[in-house]
Amino acid sequence: MHASNPVVAGYLPPDSHVAIVGGGFSGTLMAINLFRYGGPRTTLIERAPRRLARGIAYGAAQPDQLLNVRAAGMSAFPDDPDHFARWLRTQGDAPPAAFVARSTYGAYLRATLSEVRERAGDRLTIVADEVSAIERTPTQMRLTLAAGEPMTADAVVLTLGNLPPHVPPGIDVAALPAGVYVDDPWAIDPAAGLTPDDSVVLIGSGLTAIDVALHLDSSGFTGPILALSRRGLSPRRHVDGSPPAAGLSDPPDLPLSQLVADVRADAARQGWRAAVDALRPVTQRWWERQDDATRARFLRHCRPFWDVHRHRLAPAVADRIDRLMASGQLTFAAGKTIDTMPATDGARLRWRPRHGDLVRAITARRIVNCTGPQGDVLRTAEPLLRQMVATGMVRPDGLRLGIDVDAGSRVIDRDGIARPDLHCIGPMTRGSFWEIVAVPDIRRQCADLARRLSNAHWMTEGL
Repeated sequence: MHASNPVVAGYLPPDSHVAIVGGGFSGTLMAINLFRYGGPRTTLIERAPRRLARGIAYGAAQPDQLLNVRAAGMSAFPDDPDHFARWLRTQGDAPPAAFVARSTYGAYLRATLSEVRERAGDRLTIVADEVSAIERTPTQMRLTLAAGEPMTADAVVLTLGNLPPHVPPGIDVAALPAGVYVDDPWAIDPAAGLTPDDSVVLIGSGLTAIDVALHLDSSGFTGPILALSRRGLSPRRHVDGSPPAAGLSDPPDLPLSQLVADVRADAARQGWRAAVDALRPVTQRWWERQDDATRARFLRHCRPFWDVHRHRLAPAVADRIDRLMASGQLTFAAGKTIDTMPATDGARLRWRPRHGDLVRAITARRIVNCTGPQGDVLRTAEPLLRQMVATGMVRPDGLRLGIDVDAGSRVIDRDGIARPDLHCIGPMTRGSFWEIVAVPDIRRQCADLARRLSNAHWMTEGL
């Protein structure tokens, strides 16, 4: 590329153009923050209009599915922590300490984006289309759209959200009867057509499994539900009245084994919730200091325990799950799938319990993939990512959790160069930042990048 590209030269003039690919939570916040900081003209591109400003988490949620963070902690802006709470008051809705519906949060994001669109004029354009390819020209980035004319931009921000989960080992999708295996519980109703005599197997026991179990319950399904994962761990609940953890100010300079030992000791004294929360302020900085071998060890040995204590359930949600378990309808089990075979009334799934040799079997009318989002760009079927990997514009991070980026969210290409005209934010940067899937982390990442792209030291537009 030539230095005539203003981004390469080290600045982004006000008359330049930024294209944001993906209009879910991350892309919406990116567009809003570019406006708040008086940044360049912006185009927000989203292929699924119903997910604009909401994404999957807030756009596909059922009315009874709640946020797993209290309203007071869910502002879209790190510099304005009361923004969501103020909006709730205008709606006559829940107090800041409440766990509100995820659909309500989606309405908040849409309302905030709508306000910016009205005020931004031609500074913000929203395009309903799919970006199928991105390439560099000598002066700009060129985006190929599936339905519209090609578009050029001085900088591109990838806000792709999460990639769909892979098919779990042992699941022979091609051999199963139609409608038995559900790969995407957000696109297909997992409760459709079930009777009380049917059984459901959820592959995975995290937040996705919780959502599907609650949806099955709300839909009137009364048959048995088995949530199967390698360790059988399920998310813990928020505890009302727990004192806030005393967070660390600096990352502990400890080997992973000692860090784990210290966290376990803290957990014994004050509980797992407080022990994990204490690391929250420094988790990203600790992760950045580690090599890939240490990160891989963390993922192998600690990630399941971290996830269930870090990403918790609203008390009302936890109560419902407890009732389903107490009634015997919902069971969490540790084990791994061996294989599946078609059966008259669904599929026969064989699995082996953790630390056991006895193989068990269950006949399920429905098997739902609840393993959660993936990020391996070398295995994805997404056309844009396949094109960008093939041309060397992006590469996987060392652990194949997502797209490799530097500390400034600039995408690192095949040659190891972080070019300033291509950025990525949100969950696809978890390989570099780890803690980058929750609202507090993504809102900070969006605000920081918007400020840099806008060459701004302060906001010029309030909301």
